[in-house]
Parts: sequence; structure tokens; C-alpha cells
Amino acid sequence: MKLLMFINWFGFYMTRELKGKKVSESAVHDHAYKVFPNDLNSYGTVFGGLIMSTLDRIALVVAERHSECTCVTVSVDSMHFLAPAKRGDVLLFRASINKSWKSSMEIGVKVMAENFHTQGLRHILSAYFTFVAVDEERNPIEVPHVIPETPIEKRRYKEAEVRRQRRKKEAEETKESRLKDLS
Repeated sequence: MKLLMFINWFGFYMTRELKGKKVSESAVHDHAYKVFPNDLNSYGTVFGGLIMSTLDRIALVVAERHSECTCVTVSVDSMHFLAPAKRGDVLLFRASINKSWKSSMEIGVKVMAENFHTQGLRHILSAYFTFVAVDEERNPIEVPHVIPETPIEKRRYKEAEVRRQRRKKEAEETKESRLKDLS
């Protein structure tokens, strides 16, 4: 167990306990959203931006539940629209933390579309959001580590590190490319 010291809004020193948290303590299961005509694009399918915005909010809930701090979105990767959702579908949003590092967390999200006539489910989107917990002065703040329990949570925990290394490598390559362009 670790104590973290920080300054609150009023300038007082505060401490909070940093102990590990289970994935289940912050997960969001089946947040439902009914698709209406105003949610559709010109092709009659759900506007992708609506899904992205909703996912950002739901993933934020997971990050803030886990960290018990205000969090900000840092990146989104591997967002793939796999199938369209249509008028009348019920979108089911799921999100859970995969892994945390010093101040950042990877949140995995998944969206299913349920046909209200048949109750059939279609996987329409998956993605990974990275959030950073911040203090009142918007500085990164340490977060609790994740305690994966189930085989799926343990797999996601391991895979999150692979994705993190890929993101770091990509960021470094982008930085080098931009510096090269300036030369």
C-alpha cells in the first residue's frame, strides 16, 4: 500500500491511499442506448461520432472510478467500425480497465448492437482509450495498479503492455520524422 501526497484546490496538502483495484470495481457493463432517427447519418446508419463521443464518456467513467481522480483522454487507438448499427437497434456499450501504469490507464471498450425484434447481437466496434489522471493543477498523478482476476482480464492486462510499447514506438517515430522534416 502506498500513500500519495498532493495539494487540493484550496492549497492544503492531502494524502490518499494507493492500493490495487480489481477490474470489476470500475467496469461498465451494457450501458444501453436506443437508436432513433436523429442518430442516423445520410446512409441510414448510426453516426460514428455519436458512438465515439459516448465511448469517450463511458471510458472516462471507468478511468475515474479506478483512479478516484479527474482524468483526461490522451489517445484512442485501434478504433474499428466492424458493422453498422441501424434505426431501432439498441447499442450496448462495455468498458473496463486493462492496465494502469504510473499515471496512465488503458481502457478497453466494446459496442454491440442488439436488434430489438430478434434480440440478435452484432459486434460493431472495439477500441482502446488511454487516460491520464490529473490533480487540481492538471499535473499527472499516480493511480492504483490493476488487479486482473479472470483469464480474460489477465490476457487483456498482458496485451495492454504490448499496445503501450507500440504506441510509444509510434510516437518516437513520429517525433523523429517531424524533426527530420524541419532539418
